[in-house]
Amino acid sequence: MSSPTGPASGLPVRMPRPRQPGRHRRPEPVAAPEGAPALVLAVPGAPSTTTRSLAEEVVSIARSELPGLDARIGYLDGTEDATVTSFPEFPSLHSVLAHAAAERTARVERARAAGAEVAEPDGPVAVVVPLLAGPDAALMRRIRQAVMDSRAAAELSDVLGPHPLLAEALHVRLSEAGLARADRARLFTVATAADGIVLATVGGEEAVQAAGITGMLLAARLAVPVMAAALDEEGAIAATAEQLRGSGSAQLALAPYLIGPELDSGLLDAAAKEAGCSVAEPLGPYPAIGKLALAKYTTTLGITPQQPSGTPVH
Repeated sequence: MSSPTGPASGLPVRMPRPRQPGRHRRPEPVAAPEGAPALVLAVPGAPSTTTRSLAEEVVSIARSELPGLDARIGYLDGTEDATVTSFPEFPSLHSVLAHAAAERTARVERARAAGAEVAEPDGPVAVVVPLLAGPDAALMRRIRQAVMDSRAAAELSDVLGPHPLLAEALHVRLSEAGLARADRARLFTVATAADGIVLATVGGEEAVQAAGITGMLLAARLAVPVMAAALDEEGAIAATAEQLRGSGSAQLALAPYLIGPELDSGLLDAAAKEAGCSVAEPLGPYPAIGKLALAKYTTTLGITPQQPSGTPVH
């Protein structure tokens, strides 16, 4: 059973390596200051053990990047009932935020009861980071409403993309499916490599435009045309596939510009079948997702640790 601060099962948290001696040693990672706001990952879609595992891996990556980070998970469609001492298996975003606010109030009251002079906290109790690769107006409205309903002093960050790390993640998922070269620097070919990519997203025209930015980065990595289309718009994937075929692409792949929980079951496979495309897996808990979630947290708070950067895919 989950707790508001992470998995009860105790997923391993990767700790930074010991500081190496010498002039070329890596700088020590910045640790989260005591009392820093919580990072609350807002997870869309129907809660499930698969979704929970994905979200827990994302917050584990964020914790490994910023030791001492208080990272929690709130489900947009989770269970509302929660108290300070008991939490449901899939707590709602509203409940997690209300719990975080109650915890901070309790800490202040305990300190004052012990005779300490404690000022009223003036910063946010949490930063809510949507687990979304691109904008989705309907989901963001619901997340924003949950933040308001909690009456917690919480900030809401932007979605994770567009970002070069997401282009890297898409490249990896395509290569895992045998639809792209794993190493763009080498000249060997893959028999099933696609010569055109349909980048599938959900969330309307704004989401398609945002996906198109990451699509340009992916096209530069693979040297093949990439076009974005709305998975939740009937016929859009098939129409985009035909447009690519009309421009000379013969072997197409469908690459979901989606993390996973926001994707309706069966929608991806149905669209791939209609368009006659091979399909890659969603982004899932790729390490970049956790790094970008942390970057949104620190940016919202005005903290400027080392920014995440892309790495070659081998």
